[in-house]
Amino acid sequence: MAQTSTQSKVPASSTNIAVGAFIDTGTVAATKITTGFKPRYVKIVNETSGDTEEWFEGMADAEGYKRVAAGTGALITSNGVTPAADGFTIGLDTDILVTSEQLSWMAIG
Repeated sequence: MAQTSTQSKVPASSTNIAVGAFIDTGTVAATKITTGFKPRYVKIVNETSGDTEEWFEGMADAEGYKRVAAGTGALITSNGVTPAADGFTIGLDTDILVTSEQLSWMAIG
């Protein structure tokens, strides 16, 4: 068995955590969230449908692991999470970002 592993650790004194929630009542589009730091982990929960999406440091831009309320999960390679130096963008995944549905999110950097 061969493994390749990478990891990074930030000093405990410099960990950033941000949480938030919103409802888009207009025409939904990819949504920029400003946290003030580049996240290493993002979790998004559509509280209305129960669908979730997670992005981990090392995943490509616009990727994420999505689990729908029915229980099935899969890696998505478009319309997922794209990190930025000051936050992240939630892509226009039609199970996650839906008009008039409550989204809650957490980012750790």
